[in-house]
Parts: sequence; structure tokens; C-alpha cells
Amino acid sequence: MNKSKLRSKILNLRKKNFYKKLNVDPYRIYQFLKKNKINFKNVGGYYPCNHEIDDLNVLHFLRNKESNISLPIINENNQMDFFEFTNIDPLKINKYGIAEPISVRKIYPDLIFVPLVAYDDDLNRLGYGGGFYDRYLEKISKIKKIFKIGLGFSYQEIKKIPINKYDKKLDLIVTEKKIIQ
Repeated sequence: MNKSKLRSKILNLRKKNFYKKLNVDPYRIYQFLKKNKINFKNVGGYYPCNHEIDDLNVLHFLRNKESNISLPIINENNQMDFFEFTNIDPLKINKYGIAEPISVRKIYPDLIFVPLVAYDDDLNRLGYGGGFYDRYLEKISKIKKIFKIGLGFSYQEIKKIPINKYDKKLDLIVTEKKIIQ
């Protein structure tokens, strides 16, 4: 199955199952990060939309553990950067209908939560097809090492994600049921 058909199939499945309000456990993620000595001083997240798994509770939990939290802003040239965000900061809606911070304080995350449409147990991710995260991960990898965590529902797992040379592998995938590393 090609990426486009696979994306459509999983997005429909996610929409049908969203009412179940499944979520990931922030404490379980925090324990994993501490146990494995993963730097989470600066954390990049996303503002959930389109029936994505909600990472805001994880971000707020990590803020309480002294992390700087950031969300992406998409620039005019379809490049993405991360800017500081707190739960009391105002947001604006971008041209894709996604909430973005208004902050001007750029943050280079040590750890990033990545939304996904589908994933496999080889830590490959299928995104929405725009390449925003893959381009960002390529760009920041030239500046620093970043730990990449995909967040998704267990039913989004498929046998094998079709990948190309631009696709970036994740370091970890967390669902409401398990952690894949």
C-alpha cells in the first residue's frame, strides 16, 4: 500500500476511535527519561489536532520537572522552528489550522515529541506527507543531538512503513499500551 492510501486509512481509523480518549502516561515517560539519562531540559511538543494523541499533559508534567517547553511555528518557506510555550500563553492559528505560540524565544529541543499517522516496530513513522518534521530533524541534527519520541495510539501500528531517504527514524514510540525502543 502506498503512503497516501495508508495515511488515509489510518486517519479514518483514528477519527473513528478518538472518542475512546486513550492517552499516554506522562509519569511513565518521565520515568523512562530519568532511567535512561535522556536530557529533557528543552522539550519540543506539538499542539494536538486532527485526532492526534494529546501530548499537552506530558508537556505540562515535564514543565513541572523544570523543562522548557516549546511548540513549532511554521515559517513562510515551510520550515519549522520551536518557540517557548506555557499553558497560559496565547496561541494563534496558522494557515494549516494548527495552533502555534506567539513567543519570540526560540528553543532548540533536546527531546522532541513527534505526532504520527502510523508507525512500525522498527521506529519508522508515517507523517502527514509535508515533511515538516523530517526537515526540522535534519536541520537540528547539524546543531545538536536530539531524542525523538513518536506519540501514537496502539492501533496506528502497522507491519512495515514504506520509507525513503528523507524519512527520519524515531528513537522511541510511546502508545497508551507500550513503549517501543
